[in-house]
Amino acid sequence: MEALNDSICIKTAETDEELCGRGYVHCTSWQEAYRGIVSDRYLDTMTVEATTARARNFPDNTLVAKDKDKVVGFAVYGPSRDEDLKDAGEIDAIYVLSEYYGRKVGYRLMNEAISRLSEYKTIFLWVFEKNERAIDFYHKYGFEFDGSKREWNLGGPVSLVRMVMERE
Repeated sequence: MEALNDSICIKTAETDEELCGRGYVHCTSWQEAYRGIVSDRYLDTMTVEATTARARNFPDNTLVAKDKDKVVGFAVYGPSRDEDLKDAGEIDAIYVLSEYYGRKVGYRLMNEAISRLSEYKTIFLWVFEKNERAIDFYHKYGFEFDGSKREWNLGGPVSLVRMVMERE
């Protein structure tokens, strides 16, 4: 483990404090990573209160990356919600605060989420089509585009593309 990572721990979110941390990371990382991808108007109206409420409403299958007592990243995983990939595992979310980029936090969250989806041969995720940083990360991990695309309206249209990884 790198010296920079000595204080980082990946664990299941178990406390309200950890879910509040997930809410903070969700809001902050969207505002940091999605400028130029999602409308500024949408990003500027996001609140930690709303993303914390979401974290509290959907606490299952949540991993947090903690630097001592501070949540600096999270991942959410589970069985597929996509009708055409019923027997697959899904990475629903993976976010890391920008100040922790390059410290293998996302890599460690992904490793743990994928290990918890061990019963699935196929694992997939959805990513904003213009999110090149995330797409590069997922490619390095072995995910490839499968041609599926969906559109969301987040203060304006944005495209998401599906990436799939097949395990041996």
